[in-house]
Amino acid sequence: MGVVVAIDAGTTGVRAFAVDEQGQPAGWSYREFPQHFPRPGWVEHDADDIWDAVRTTLAELHERLAADGQTIATIGITDQRETVVVWDRRTGRPRHRAIVWQDRRTAARCDALREAGHLDLVRHTTGLVLDPYFSGTKLEWLLAEGGVEAGGDLAFGTVDSWVLWNLTGGAVHATDPSNASRTLLYDIRRQAWSDELCDLLGVPASCLPEVLPSSGRFGTTVDGVGVPAGIPVSGIAGDQQAALFGQACFETGMTKNTYGTGSFVLMNVGDTCPDPVEGLLTTVGWVLADGTTAYALEGAIFVTGAAIQWLRDGLGVITEAAEIGPLAASINDTEGVYLVPAFAGLGSPYWDPYARGTLLGLTRGVGRAHLARAVVEAMAYQTRDVVDAMSAASGHAVKLLRVDGGASVMDLLLQLQADQLQVPVARPTIQETTALGAAYLAGLGENVWGSLDDLAAKWMLDVQVEPKASAGAANSRYAGWQRAVERSRNWAHNEE
Repeated sequence: MGVVVAIDAGTTGVRAFAVDEQGQPAGWSYREFPQHFPRPGWVEHDADDIWDAVRTTLAELHERLAADGQTIATIGITDQRETVVVWDRRTGRPRHRAIVWQDRRTAARCDALREAGHLDLVRHTTGLVLDPYFSGTKLEWLLAEGGVEAGGDLAFGTVDSWVLWNLTGGAVHATDPSNASRTLLYDIRRQAWSDELCDLLGVPASCLPEVLPSSGRFGTTVDGVGVPAGIPVSGIAGDQQAALFGQACFETGMTKNTYGTGSFVLMNVGDTCPDPVEGLLTTVGWVLADGTTAYALEGAIFVTGAAIQWLRDGLGVITEAAEIGPLAASINDTEGVYLVPAFAGLGSPYWDPYARGTLLGLTRGVGRAHLARAVVEAMAYQTRDVVDAMSAASGHAVKLLRVDGGASVMDLLLQLQADQLQVPVARPTIQETTALGAAYLAGLGENVWGSLDDLAAKWMLDVQVEPKASAGAANSRYAGWQRAVERSRNWAHNEE
């Protein structure tokens, strides 16, 4: 039947990833693209850079597949979710740089909306909170202050919509419910755009994409996109929902964490949308072609892997990201050093856009290894922040955490995580579960695979790490983390 290709359009780069019928990797290609920081707290991408990376990686992967006699059965897309792209339907050209999910420019606007009493509407309609993380206030800013004119020629989308538009030569302007549910504009219970929220944020409905099931045919490719014309695009999901799907978390209560640029803990809570939970998000996990819906609770941690990049690029503590594991493991303790990587504020369960990065406990004896270990420990502490809140609110105790993402290759991190949660942590043989989930959705939509049971059977364990530290020792270290977090809170707000 051919391989299934997933386009994983992430925050710092694009990966094209091929999966065979057995669910095994069959090739990949990767390209980074530039990041733009026009002001403190502002983060932007050039949408053309994203598309160029998609087209280049697809072309490279297709060339390798064709050399091996492989054809492409279908394509899936997964993406950095809340990033906003606006473009002109007539020309296909971006109207402004994309505003990235990490961007904080609308923090004051979110405060104003909260003070005006709109939080309950947002929470109950979208499952989200009023935070600049989400797309709606970014789009409002573009229309009100960014020089983007509303009108019938304006198209808005998250990155999946932009990629789909280009793959189909402008024939399809669509998204899926998992991405729509991150915009502050989508009613996750009715599964439709909310007129009330569009009016609140001044967003014309004419610019919004059509919302189609996460698995099922969206359109077909055209010439000049790096792969042959006529290939169906049949799966779309936001990166974290795609990872939940790729981790085969198909049953209620199953939970995963992806350690990427940020970290994202998602728990499958079944086919009924739960009421809002303090400190957490409620989101659409996926909608299948037959209407089967999975909702998820989510804890969004803004900075984990990005802190490793900061050690490499900002401080020069390491020269390659792969150095951090051995360096952190070269000592047994940070000796009281804590790093709170609130470089873009704090996400779940705090939702404090004014928190800032904080390094505490420094003494003259602190060196590179202490900083490296503090970064790794922060990943485990932030995950515990979310899992504790999730378990308390949902009534589902996390009994095992499935993990993936770049940092999950660190055995030290998995041990620290198991110790902090006091539950086993399981890493699958394929850690590219975000791309895998998009491939599975697309393949399911084109009958490459027949059912969720077929996909669940393909999940294979690489390693499972059991807790070693006592609960008392873990809690003592975690108490220090909580003190450090309190020092970081509301810092930028005081400056204003």
